[in-house]
Amino acid sequence: MISKPDKNKTRQKRHIRVRGKISGTAKCPRLNVYRSNKNIYAQVIDDVAGVTLVSASTLDSEVSGNTKTELAASVGEVVAKRAEKKGLKKVVFDRGGYLYHGRIEALAEAARKNGLEF
Repeated sequence: MISKPDKNKTRQKRHIRVRGKISGTAKCPRLNVYRSNKNIYAQVIDDVAGVTLVSASTLDSEVSGNTKTELAASVGEVVAKRAEKKGLKKVVFDRGGYLYHGRIEALAEAARKNGLEF
């Protein structure tokens, strides 16, 4: 019997391949995105120091929306505002191996609209 490829395993492979090429620094940290079936999470990470500088997710009380895409856009807005408070303007976008489409795109566009540059 032929089995289907595991989508999450192929995503993780893609993510590892991309992470070999991009890295976040204190001046230009990495905006990482993780998407589960129900929620979406975004973190701004300094890979050199190994610390998370700012984070936001659909579990935060500031995030609102009806659909998953609206919630993702709200998360992008919140993470951009929190990054701005910390004095961060430029980031490197790490889509986590996901296609730049749907919720990932909505989060990225909202973050750009609210002041993050990438």
